[in-house]
Amino acid sequence: MPSAPPTGAAEILFVGNATLLIRYGDLTLLTDPNFLHRGQYAYLGKGLLSKRLTDPALGADQLPADLDAVILSHLHGDHWDRVARRRLPRSLPVITTPQASRRLQGLHGFSRATGLPVWHDHVLLRGGSQVRVTALPGRHGPGPARFLLPPVMGSLLEFGDAGGDVRLRLYISGDTLMFPGIHEIARRCPGIHLAVVHLGGTTLPGGLLVTMDALQGADLVSVLRPGHVLPVHYDDYGVMKSPLSDFLRETGRPDFPSGVVRCARGERVTVDANGPVGRAGG
Repeated sequence: MPSAPPTGAAEILFVGNATLLIRYGDLTLLTDPNFLHRGQYAYLGKGLLSKRLTDPALGADQLPADLDAVILSHLHGDHWDRVARRRLPRSLPVITTPQASRRLQGLHGFSRATGLPVWHDHVLLRGGSQVRVTALPGRHGPGPARFLLPPVMGSLLEFGDAGGDVRLRLYISGDTLMFPGIHEIARRCPGIHLAVVHLGGTTLPGGLLVTMDALQGADLVSVLRPGHVLPVHYDDYGVMKSPLSDFLRETGRPDFPSGVVRCARGERVTVDANGPVGRAGG
């Protein structure tokens, strides 16, 4: 078993798309599990499919046995796929939106799925480590189109010692676009150390943009002003039209407020409140 990250730091393995394996002290979390392989199709709802263009760096059968919870931003086939549905233990806690929680419990038997309304939180403890997960606003589609897409949540993960002060604040955007709720996050959640942003400029038939492209992603970071930003969710599916290179070009502006953490699929990066403190292959 790998050694624990340094005190106050989280080790993040980028599995692919929006799937991260996050270890902090005694805690291990999985985000948006997507284990489909290259050439397989994810179901996006309303009859829409998208082909995966990459392979995940980890299979569902390679997950650690001591997984504490899944942080699920929303129910779409590239964030909770048929492999996750079949292979993850039904007793595993899943922290997600109220809508996704009802579906996971009622149709799929995940009895410990917890639905968090926006600004509500849930605390996870293991050993001497704690994380408070707070549901944050997100909007998957523009205007009335958002009602055709599943509700989505961003997440604030506040790590620290059990019963102690917060030592690391990690924001996960979920599949959101820029909208006034992002400014509300900035007001209510200052001091984010690392922002994990879902990019890709996902574009549905008719040109409907449903995830942030490079410009929107850079705008989100400029509003939230985290210490560092980790881009994910940018080239795994054919519906993604805004490559990582576009976002990196935006982050190269002299006035860009945050450092960029580069982490390719299969790589691990260790971060604390000051930024990256280590990097390794898968």
